[in-house]
Amino acid sequence: MIATPRRIHVRPAMPSTTTPSQRHLPGPSERPGADIVIYDGHCRFCTHGVRQLHALDWGHRLAYMSLHDADVPRRWPHLTHEQLMRHMYVATSPSTKSPTGKQYAGADAFRYLTRRLPLLWPLMPLMHIPGTMALWRWLYDLIARNRYRVMGKTSCDNGACDIHSRH
Repeated sequence: MIATPRRIHVRPAMPSTTTPSQRHLPGPSERPGADIVIYDGHCRFCTHGVRQLHALDWGHRLAYMSLHDADVPRRWPHLTHEQLMRHMYVATSPSTKSPTGKQYAGADAFRYLTRRLPLLWPLMPLMHIPGTMALWRWLYDLIARNRYRVMGKTSCDNGACDIHSRH
């Protein structure tokens, strides 16, 4: 008996009707005392990654801010726009050890998050192998430099994102 192939009906993708407000990420005012993830809110790849972090953050330990938020330069005046465009940052909440908190950038920020979020703990041993941070930083920088090529950007005012499109 010869099996006939089954016909699979594929429905065309429907355009997303979800508005940005429906895909809300909690900000620092909604999670006081939480570590703050500062990311490129114009980058689809970055926004997708942050939404994944939010889904893994069962303990509500993180708040999120786009680097394009006007409050970012006021809160972290020592971080330049160029630095923020190069790396995701995690700003820790103040503590007795660090009254102003700390900022981790790029691969160091991800490494910090593997210690902070229990669902990322399986990656912690890999990120903490002695002598491998140079590799993780190189890999992070490679991905960050090409992030707009991977998934594009949501929007950019005044060509602010062009710096990443030229490489």
